[in-house]
Amino acid sequence: MTAQHQITGRYCVVIPAFQAAKTIGSLVRDVKHQGFAVVVVDDGSTDQTAALAAHEGALVISHLRNQGKGQALRTGFEYALRAQYDGVVTLDSDGQHNPTEILPLITAGEIQHAGIVVGNRMSDGAPMPRVRRLTNEFMSGVISNVSRQRIPDSQCGFRFIRKEVLASVPLRSKRYEIESEMLLAAAKRHWKIISVPIQTIYQNEPSHIHPFRDTLRFFALLLRHLCWR
Repeated sequence: MTAQHQITGRYCVVIPAFQAAKTIGSLVRDVKHQGFAVVVVDDGSTDQTAALAAHEGALVISHLRNQGKGQALRTGFEYALRAQYDGVVTLDSDGQHNPTEILPLITAGEIQHAGIVVGNRMSDGAPMPRVRRLTNEFMSGVISNVSRQRIPDSQCGFRFIRKEVLASVPLRSKRYEIESEMLLAAAKRHWKIISVPIQTIYQNEPSHIHPFRDTLRFFALLLRHLCWR
């Protein structure tokens, strides 16, 4: 990767958000400062998430009720395709991703002709909660083996995705298993998936992930994928 590379595509940042009033305003502001359009999909929040995001200049799409992160991302992807963006970068709404690293993800994707670039939090030594780290390592190992591509942090929500991937990969998941579904389906269609080290900022925000329930959804997704293969 070279600092002289100038990105050639037109991209937007998609942020799925639920009850994110504490972080969404500053996050949108920081992303806008990087020069990117921001699409916030407010997934049925009852706080000021939508209003604060709009105040900072984001285009806000609101779900009337909470439908899950997967559905929120799919809504954002559909908008990006209709608006004819060349791709998207996805960020979580809790502020754990550094917007200054958006450009390196896109640059890596353009230079290496990757369909998806996944942020890799596992190499920066950040104090990820132990259960989450172990679960992530297990899921990443399974997905790497099935996809036949090394993906050390398959559950990271900080990603660059080309429009061709969004248009060709059918997504069904409505909740957190969408992170895995996207990778498995893209690999099935022979898209190149690479990883880029990123910084992770933990601020003790409560997680909406349910380890047991979401792990069961992961196995159900994996079973569907293997049967489909």
